[in-house]
Amino acid sequence: MISSSIDPLKPAQSRPRDAASLVIHRRSQGQYEVLMGKRGRRARFKPGVYVFPGGALDRSDYLAMPAQGLSTELVQLLAVSGSKSKSNALAMAAIRECYEECGLLFGESGNLGTVSHPSWEAFRKEGLVPNLRDLEFLGRAITPTYHAVRYHARFFAIPFERMRGSIVGNGELEDLRWVRADGLGDIGSTIIQESIVTTLLRRLQGNDAPAQRLFYAWGRHNFVDLRAKS
Repeated sequence: MISSSIDPLKPAQSRPRDAASLVIHRRSQGQYEVLMGKRGRRARFKPGVYVFPGGALDRSDYLAMPAQGLSTELVQLLAVSGSKSKSNALAMAAIRECYEECGLLFGESGNLGTVSHPSWEAFRKEGLVPNLRDLEFLGRAITPTYHAVRYHARFFAIPFERMRGSIVGNGELEDLRWVRADGLGDIGSTIIQESIVTTLLRRLQGNDAPAQRLFYAWGRHNFVDLRAKS
């Protein structure tokens, strides 16, 4: 009999898709808040869970030209094999998804280039080009291997006062709302969102907080400092 190392109780692992989210924050009545929305019950990934606006990387995100790209230091933290184009595309994806899901734009006067995409056309119409140097990188996370749908998500942050437009959802995220940064556990978020916001909150309070690297082993949470050497 030929033995097999494959565990039949574990589903086949899927390759995580590149994705990005934008953590929009503000200070209101002495408290820090972040903008979140609830995934619909029919969502393939994490239905009913409150998340930041974000989604998968799109080809158009490579073609949309930022006013300035991410710093070399941040490129090294995004796990993109040093690719400046991919790191910039991930940041642009977070900005595009934020517009699609929340109606908010971010950018300064400039030229997006030759990209053709409905969402980027909205930026072009307003004459806006994102400056990625204005973003903070909070960390990245990979969905556990036992999930059929997996993402390698990067999380960027920006103050609400830098955004333009009004908060208007497209239906993909329900119940868009401001959530106290120290109260995510009360609304049904995940440990990833809570860890990312903890990093943001520490920075807003003037403390040192390296970007997070959140991986999940089978049934076990492993919390690792992104700046630590592999």
